[in-house]
Amino acid sequence: MKNKLFYGLFVVYAIMVVFILYVNGVFTGNVTSVSNLAINGIFLAIIGVMFLVSAAGFLQLNRLTDDLERVSGVLQQEYKEAEAKNLWASLQDRKDLFEDENLRTAFAKYRLRVKSSRVGKRYANTCDIEDYVNEELLDRVGWNFFNSGISGTMTGLGILGTFMGLSLGLGSFSGDDIYTISDNVGPLLSGMKVAFHTSVYGIIFSLIFNFVYRSIMADAYGKLNFFLDVFRQCAMPPVGSGDENTAAMLVYQANMANYMKQLLELSKGEAGIQTKAMKQMANGFLEELQTVMGTQLKGLGDTLQSVIKAQDMDAEGSRRVLEAARALVESNRKMQENMEMILERQEKFAKELAEQKETLALTCDEMSRDLSNQLYTYEQMKEL
Repeated sequence: MKNKLFYGLFVVYAIMVVFILYVNGVFTGNVTSVSNLAINGIFLAIIGVMFLVSAAGFLQLNRLTDDLERVSGVLQQEYKEAEAKNLWASLQDRKDLFEDENLRTAFAKYRLRVKSSRVGKRYANTCDIEDYVNEELLDRVGWNFFNSGISGTMTGLGILGTFMGLSLGLGSFSGDDIYTISDNVGPLLSGMKVAFHTSVYGIIFSLIFNFVYRSIMADAYGKLNFFLDVFRQCAMPPVGSGDENTAAMLVYQANMANYMKQLLELSKGEAGIQTKAMKQMANGFLEELQTVMGTQLKGLGDTLQSVIKAQDMDAEGSRRVLEAARALVESNRKMQENMEMILERQEKFAKELAEQKETLALTCDEMSRDLSNQLYTYEQMKEL
């Protein structure tokens, strides 16, 4: 029921409007001050608009938190039916889990983030659902930026009404003797009435709204925390161990090294074939021309020789690229060897921990037997 408390704001607002109209003589037809009634009407209208805007934000927040509560119940039920098995496999492609648009958008972003870190059947590193469904989301949906300032705004309106009422009363107050002063007491009291009324309902509305606002947000945060606990228990994506992540990295490095090696062989073969074909074509062409036209085409032959030299220079550049690629492959190979050494050290460390565990267990057993023997001896000596 806490999330429905804001309906009480309109009940209090209606009561206060009726009270202000009554004390200003609207129901009796005896309106003593039109300015007093106008000022109170303007202030009450401003407060009413603020209440309506806040109610719209609270309604959105209620839809979101009710959806969180519903999904928490669904996850608990499905987790129970699945005999306490993780539910992420059935949720990772489920787009209709949430009904609220804000939650659907946040959960879709979470699913994409988790999917990008998948390694085999597990995930290298998953983020928490709280990174996307959190208190910031609730504050944004519930217009916390607006509602957090309403309480102070209504208090400020009450103070502003106080000064306006005093200004109206003092502005109409004048006189130099007791007779003229007594004639102006009425307008002064009318202005003080404005000051009193605005201060009263400004403070009342501020206190009530502050209580309602804090209660609604506390209820929303509680439902959020409950959902986060249920999701982490029932549907948190399974995270792979450190050894699985390292093995996946090694496979990736090996594949990259294989691809680079194939690329080097392909580039090397193509460069050699191109150079050889160019030389054969140039020599055959020169021989044919010399046979037909003699030595007049020597200049053309020199030109073709220059082309061949340029091709050789291109081959040299290709060779340097190949050497750089080889260096990259060698670097990957060394990285792979280092990763294998790390795995071996981890296995050795695990064996040492197991041996120490066994030694510690034997020591504890011996101490337990010694202590039992001592207790038995002590009981025998005590009986003697």
